[in-house]
Amino acid sequence: MTVGVREAVEPRIAVILPCYNEEAAIGQTVAAFRAALPDAAIYVYDNNSSDRTVDYARAAGAIVRTERMQGKGHVVRRMFADVEADVYVMADGDATYDAGAAPLLVERLIDENLDMVVGSRRSEVELAYRRGHRLGNRMLTGMLAQLFGRSFSDILSGYRVFSRRFVKSFPILSAGFEIETEISVHALELRMPVSEIETEYGARPEGSASKLSTYRDGWRILKTILNLYRIERPVLFFGNIGLLLLILALILAIPLIATYAQTGLVPRQPTAVLVTGLGILASLSFFCGLILDTVTRGRREMRRLAYLALPAPGER
Repeated sequence: MTVGVREAVEPRIAVILPCYNEEAAIGQTVAAFRAALPDAAIYVYDNNSSDRTVDYARAAGAIVRTERMQGKGHVVRRMFADVEADVYVMADGDATYDAGAAPLLVERLIDENLDMVVGSRRSEVELAYRRGHRLGNRMLTGMLAQLFGRSFSDILSGYRVFSRRFVKSFPILSAGFEIETEISVHALELRMPVSEIETEYGARPEGSASKLSTYRDGWRILKTILNLYRIERPVLFFGNIGLLLLILALILAIPLIATYAQTGLVPRQPTAVLVTGLGILASLSFFCGLILDTVTRGRREMRRLAYLALPAPGER
């Protein structure tokens, strides 16, 4: 019996671009990725644009699809569910990310059998990368390093390359721009093999406007930080709440204990009731943290099993 040599199979690459009112940039973005990855299928997912984004994307040769639920998280969820490929290149449709770096990102993912490669942003243009965005980035980066012992230098980058097993095992819950944080947490939580490559980040083309809001998205970042502590480290989150309640109860109880030691009486009964209530709440908070930690561990195990059910990037 003759044993044939297994031929190398080229991975199917899909470029996925979420878009909202990007008529000034989407044609340039599609053309740049077409030049960088000529064999890739390029998908543009329109999110209720009111301009001619869809027309320009089709004219540039992209496969255009629509997601009606407003928000980048909804669009990414739809893209990950619908598109079938071995390697996914995700970027924004505003021509700010360097499409020329895509082959290097894909090569790193395949050669090192990784599940995600992040294109960390390097910009010489101040307006391209806002100070508020950088501050939020640093806050999230430091927090994730505390939670997981490691992090990325650019946690909010929208330029990423994924393996199929990452995409198809990722239960997206975010609705808006906090999706990048959720993606990073998913990789860190399951201890996936990941990497970073520094890439150029430029200003938007003339006529293209940013959809980010410093205060609104800053508030979302703050909520994301609090939710991460609550979900991923419930013992720490609820334990700290319980500790604060316990300290407050002890502060209020000290005068009562001193009076009782001297007179054998408890004259301020409302304060005594309050101290008792705070002590009960502190105990409940501690136990909530312990119970939710068990739930978090079980959820993490289920995610890991779903992830392991799919082949690695180099195995087909």
